[in-house]
Amino acid sequence: MTLPARQSPQGRRVSFFVTCIMDMIYPDTGMAVVDVLEHLGLTVDFPAAQTCCGQPGFNAGYRGEAKQVARQFLRAFQDAEVIVTASGSCAAMVRHEYPALFADDPQWAAVARRIAASTWELTEFIVEGLGMTDLNLRLPQRQTFAFHDACHGLRLLGLGGAARTLVENIDNAVVVDLPECDVCCGFGGLFSVKMPEVSSAMLAKKLQFIEASAAETIITGDVSCLTQMNGGLARQQSKKRVCHVAEVLAQGLKGQQDGR
Repeated sequence: MTLPARQSPQGRRVSFFVTCIMDMIYPDTGMAVVDVLEHLGLTVDFPAAQTCCGQPGFNAGYRGEAKQVARQFLRAFQDAEVIVTASGSCAAMVRHEYPALFADDPQWAAVARRIAASTWELTEFIVEGLGMTDLNLRLPQRQTFAFHDACHGLRLLGLGGAARTLVENIDNAVVVDLPECDVCCGFGGLFSVKMPEVSSAMLAKKLQFIEASAAETIITGDVSCLTQMNGGLARQQSKKRVCHVAEVLAQGLKGQQDGR
């Protein structure tokens, strides 16, 4: 399916879609996103009526229920000029699935297409939308990172390159390879609940690569993957951890400010 064409987001007001799990479990990551966007001189608003994009129900086959939830997303963001989210998974739901989900809905079809064409994942928004590859950031001390590419963002939106570019251009950040960085961590939303044995086996293999990596920290663009991998690392009492790319960018912003 061809994704809706997008206009340049430059000069437009940014509306932040925080996503369910980030709002409930990782609010500091959400604040890191806002800090980075405001550092770029952008005005960021937060539509208070936002809830979920409807992806869990959609992926489980409950299309009618997912459409109800998605309709609330359309209501909440119908006046947005540009929507930015720090989740490749949720961005893919809106960009890839909304136009088809509402194709036969005369009231919401046009809104769904417009919103799909206005939605950006954070790193692609900065690099591809704003044309910025170096944010002049600096970490307080030297750190080594590797990337795990979350499935939906990688396969449906082609994400990955922008995040690496931004981190590689942070002073004191060193990026190394993670073997099978493009292989699923085993979360997959409801997949980890419906098929826990398979999910656990996939996670175990992912953790082997993380432990063998020279990276101190693994970066990903979805807090769902972060939750899956950090849970496994904590259970085996590993010193390594996974963090969201927005947190690394925010650390770089703090290091830049402290270095002045």
